[in-house]
Amino acid sequence: MTVNPVETDAALEEFYSDLSAVDLAPLWTITEQLLTPTPRPRAVPWLWSAATMKPLARRAIQLVPVERGGERRVLSLQNPGLSGLPYAAGTLWGALQCLGPREVAPAHRHSPGAIRFVLEGEGVFTTVNGDACDMHPGDLVLTPSMNWHDHVNAGDGEMFWFDGLDLPMVSALDSIFFESYPGPGESQPEPAEHNVSERVHAGGVRYTDGAVSDVLSPQHSKLMIYRWADTVAELDRLTAASEDPLLSVEYTDPESGASVMPTMSCAAYRVRARAHSLPVRRTGNSVHVVFSGHGSSVIDGRRFDWGPGDMFVVPSWSAVEHFVDTEHFAEGTEEHAEVFVVSDAPVLRALGLYREQTLTAPQPVTDLFSPR
Repeated sequence: MTVNPVETDAALEEFYSDLSAVDLAPLWTITEQLLTPTPRPRAVPWLWSAATMKPLARRAIQLVPVERGGERRVLSLQNPGLSGLPYAAGTLWGALQCLGPREVAPAHRHSPGAIRFVLEGEGVFTTVNGDACDMHPGDLVLTPSMNWHDHVNAGDGEMFWFDGLDLPMVSALDSIFFESYPGPGESQPEPAEHNVSERVHAGGVRYTDGAVSDVLSPQHSKLMIYRWADTVAELDRLTAASEDPLLSVEYTDPESGASVMPTMSCAAYRVRARAHSLPVRRTGNSVHVVFSGHGSSVIDGRRFDWGPGDMFVVPSWSAVEHFVDTEHFAEGTEEHAEVFVVSDAPVLRALGLYREQTLTAPQPVTDLFSPR
């Protein structure tokens, strides 16, 4: 039997058109798009500099009131690889939130979980399901899924903090819920005692060296606030005991030892002065927030120089290394750098999808990132 290629091509074209008309797709034409040899996230490595964000946040304080409707004054990290979506990465929302003097951000709750890492300012407290948590620079505050929360600035200065949410992940699962506080009033009543969860639940182990690897929990930590002084003490302990270039602790639930949220892990890194870590690839996305010091990271061959208040994203399976060298020091000084990191690792671990690979040599730098 002789096959006419022209007739075959015409028949295939008609066949594919008929499939499309009834919302079907032939797998054999799209296999390579769906089953890639390694992860191919749409998000790209990117950095948002404090020098750019802070002035814009201050302009927002002057121009945009915090009230019902907008609910929050937040500048969302919008990854240029995500076609306009206001996400730092495919699974993580990151943002800079700011609150002006004597302002109150109304109470609400939502199914996406959130964390707050304080960058600058004093006088603000976040009330989480009735527990008023005082916020200071370097503190981590949890606002878990469907917990009522509002922010109150009782002082005369501004406060800036990083917001991390699992919103893109929850949205992908078609599970977004949102409710405004039913009152009376727009905020929860201020309790007579602040920081109750800190008094009741802070007695257990709140940190683990490195990352949580074998403890999973569907519950969030009942401890709502983790103090920077305690985090630094853990980093100091590791620094004294190890010569590793990169030291890290993960914040944990004091009761279970699991990550503080079922969908997000929170960690603090210390990049040792005059040290250079080996590149590591991990499945899952992470957002890094520089708290102190100056350094650089190379992400998939692209170098990002950073300092306090800068935020950068490491997409899934991107090779990343960190270093602090002499060019970052003022004359006569030497400093470590400290970085807060939020990632989606608990979800990857729970689903058996987490992988990690350490490379044996630093990456060649192919590009130097220049902020807009």
